[in-house]
Amino acid sequence: MIKTSTTLLRQPLKDVWESAAKVWTALLVAVLAAVWLTVYLVDPIPLQNLRLAQFDQLQRWYPRAYSAMPVRIIDIDEASLKTYGQWPWPRTRLAELIERLHASGAVVIALDILLSEPDRTSPRAMAQLWQNPLADAWLQDMPDHDEKLASSVRDKLVVLGSHLLAGSTASVPPNTDASVALAKTPYRVVVQGASNPELWLANYEALTLPLPSLLQEASGVGALNSAADPDSVVRRVPLMLRVGAQVVPTLSAEVVRLVQATTNYGVRGSAAGVQDIRIGKLVIPTNAQGELWLHYTPNQADRYVSVARVLQGALAANSLQGHVVLVGSSAAGLSDLRASPTGRLEPGVLTHALAIEQILSGHYLTRPAWASGLEAVVLSLGVALLSGLVFRLQVRWAVAVLLASLAALGAGAWWAFTQHHWLLDATTPALAILTSFVITSALHQIWVERQQRWLRTAFSRYVSPNRVAHLIAHPEKLHLGGQRQVCSFIFTDLAGFTPLLELSDPASVVAALNDYLEGMLVIVFKHEGTLDRFVGDAMVVLFSAPETQADHRQRALDCALEMDAFATRYASALQARGMGWGLTRIGVHCGEVIVGNFGGKTLFDYRALGDPINTAARLESVNKHLGTRMCVSKAVLDECHGVPTRCVGRIVLMGKTQALQVYAPLATFNSDDCAPADDYDAAMALLVPDPLSNESDTATALVQFESLAQRFPRDPLVVLHYRRLQAGATNDLIVMAEK
Repeated sequence: MIKTSTTLLRQPLKDVWESAAKVWTALLVAVLAAVWLTVYLVDPIPLQNLRLAQFDQLQRWYPRAYSAMPVRIIDIDEASLKTYGQWPWPRTRLAELIERLHASGAVVIALDILLSEPDRTSPRAMAQLWQNPLADAWLQDMPDHDEKLASSVRDKLVVLGSHLLAGSTASVPPNTDASVALAKTPYRVVVQGASNPELWLANYEALTLPLPSLLQEASGVGALNSAADPDSVVRRVPLMLRVGAQVVPTLSAEVVRLVQATTNYGVRGSAAGVQDIRIGKLVIPTNAQGELWLHYTPNQADRYVSVARVLQGALAANSLQGHVVLVGSSAAGLSDLRASPTGRLEPGVLTHALAIEQILSGHYLTRPAWASGLEAVVLSLGVALLSGLVFRLQVRWAVAVLLASLAALGAGAWWAFTQHHWLLDATTPALAILTSFVITSALHQIWVERQQRWLRTAFSRYVSPNRVAHLIAHPEKLHLGGQRQVCSFIFTDLAGFTPLLELSDPASVVAALNDYLEGMLVIVFKHEGTLDRFVGDAMVVLFSAPETQADHRQRALDCALEMDAFATRYASALQARGMGWGLTRIGVHCGEVIVGNFGGKTLFDYRALGDPINTAARLESVNKHLGTRMCVSKAVLDECHGVPTRCVGRIVLMGKTQALQVYAPLATFNSDDCAPADDYDAAMALLVPDPLSNESDTATALVQFESLAQRFPRDPLVVLHYRRLQAGATNDLIVMAEK
């Protein structure tokens, strides 16, 4: 707050602004917090994408360390396709693959392949295609490929894949009734929870199962569906899905069920959705939709075994002993590649392998049920705190708190991920805090600018506007002390004001005085002068402070002349209305002074201190002895141009020892009463002492001034010098005996 001689106003003004600021701040903080909390609860797609992008980045920075697990992917890779031809292969080749995998010690074999249609390369299918009587009987007697595959599946722990279809895409084969089709499946789903948590599972309208002959022999059947997000990135694998009222497991869940040698699934949840899924002795934490978050590992070549190597018998004996194997494809041509959080395209079968690895190892990446509530609280408190601090702290401290808050959010999310494998959203609270900070900072800046404009307007009525602008631009200068500076000064006084106030109606006189001072101030501020102070009807004006003005002398003289012209017109107007308003006397001087704030810690008074300002006051008072309206020192005139003046003489002011060369501007005289400039200057030149003899031609000067006095008896300077010469004056030196 600006401290001036009007400091008594400071506290009320401060209270007004602080009260208003508190109300608006509280309202703004509440609105921002409510808006962002609503946005968070609605959770629009852009926020979801931002949150998922953060989770992806954490996965890229901190992938799951791969440890050798008994899980392998039997890969239909490019080498396999090159060796055995393009897909689809005859089912006999799949049968051979299953036999070889089983012989190698694989305990569970899962086919990430949908076998819902008969093999078109089977002999019977070829007989129908060829319609050749000679070959028909021979082909009909050959073993059916699908029967061969079913025979290979029999008595082995083999999981087949199914596919769920949604909406209008469900052009479904005969097995559309899930409850009937799955009636003979070897598992049972037990749902626990009074609020039907299974209703949170992703729902589909139709189910495509493997061929009945295969389904009858398989130990399990699981859905191959993934849980890709809108950006097509696979971050989760569902363990349970729903077709109408029927809950069905996925391929990953079925593999784990067979490993656990159990027939039951337990789905436990609440009104908020699925909490976990129990398979045997394993309790698997999931999200509300029964999905497992995947924690990807770096690329591991050991995880893959080429189908070509298996079929060629290149595997070592018992190399897959005790392993879970998943048959799938990494070949680009089979279109089973999925986008992953790592930024790479991964085989779809890898998602099932990762899920099985995480379940068997107990490594779970989770987003706890309390995460959303915590994030909502952090978001609301962060927005409220940071938005409020913007109005309380300096910009650098507010920015420091903002950066610390963002760093804390990031560090918290990092700690939760690396230490506990929790997925906590730091981006949404950070975005809310950052945008709220920007909004409140912008509004605060507008508020501060309005406050400064209001203060500038208010204090400009008590303090010179350029002083107010200077303090607002340089608040660091609000301290006690001053500096040396050359300034120009104008000192004005209204003649006869005290008697006028005693003899006239005070209200009318005060009103006239206010109009007078207002007019004078307008002129001062027009010339960019600084009001030093009012002293009753008198005023003190300085130039070149607080801002330095190279032409301060010219400004001061031009300002004084305009003030004189205004004061003269104003006095004439009031006198014409019957008010005995006096003339204004003006003194103008310049010199080095101390300019700054003086007083104490409680009250500042900005002013100039030094002899030049006292000299300007004395020059003003000298006018009443000289009969002039304005006296200007030579120190001012030396830097001024275009202002005709008359030399008054060398004046020794009362209490001074050094004479001051003084002039009176010609514009302050009545031209009808004023002696010609040339005649007056010639007479004054006779009073100036000769540099060599130090004597003046007073006799001649007396004659000339006598002649001028007879011709211009109302010229105050002519009359002054004529009387001085008559009294015995010998030069232009005037010694003042009184102020």
